[in-house]
Amino acid sequence: MDDAAPGDARRPLARDDRQLSERVAGHLREAIMAGEVQAGEFVRTEHLAEQLGVSATPVREALMILHSEGAVRWEPRRGFRVAPLSRGDVADLFSVQAFIAGELAARAAAALPDGEVDRLREVQRSLEVAARAGDAAGVDRLNHEIHRTINRAADARRMTTVLRTLVQYVPLGYFGQVRGWADASQHDHGAVLDALERRDADAAREAMAAHVRHIGGLLTEHLAAHGALDDRV
Repeated sequence: MDDAAPGDARRPLARDDRQLSERVAGHLREAIMAGEVQAGEFVRTEHLAEQLGVSATPVREALMILHSEGAVRWEPRRGFRVAPLSRGDVADLFSVQAFIAGELAARAAAALPDGEVDRLREVQRSLEVAARAGDAAGVDRLNHEIHRTINRAADARRMTTVLRTLVQYVPLGYFGQVRGWADASQHDHGAVLDALERRDADAAREAMAAHVRHIGGLLTEHLAAHGALDDRV
């Protein structure tokens, strides 16, 4: 197989507060989960370091992080090879995420301050405008604001931390490339916001979990279309 080379890696990584090795790991993790880097491909340290504008050290550290997660495998004298990804892997990831996100939404139904749902509806309207304009980055940003507000209102730090860990495996940096994701954010949130407005915890849980499972199914279709799934594993 060809060496792994994420297509958007031609520019240096943007600066943020995370360790450089964690940012490299996040970049490669998303490329794997978006099907841009596929099972069987070798990730060459020097090649990736040059593409990302970093030294080889954080790339090696990032590959060790991904190795510990099972995303890549070390082969003696050959290097790190991307591990197979199956439909079951993706389904498991989103099933757990749906459960936690649903529970957070249920708790938020009772905890959101008065008027906050009205603000979220304004954010949602802006999201829908961005979706109609084909502004994937805008949809991603506004979608994040809605989910972050709901998760924070739940006031469940440990559960939110677990969800944040799971979301690392969702290739949000490829939001505009996964067909249907923008539409899902545009259409699925209505049921969530309606339930929150009624302070109906059960309905909020069900609507949020359904939304997460929906985007998981769309990612599965995207990966299958790109030949990135191996159901033999």
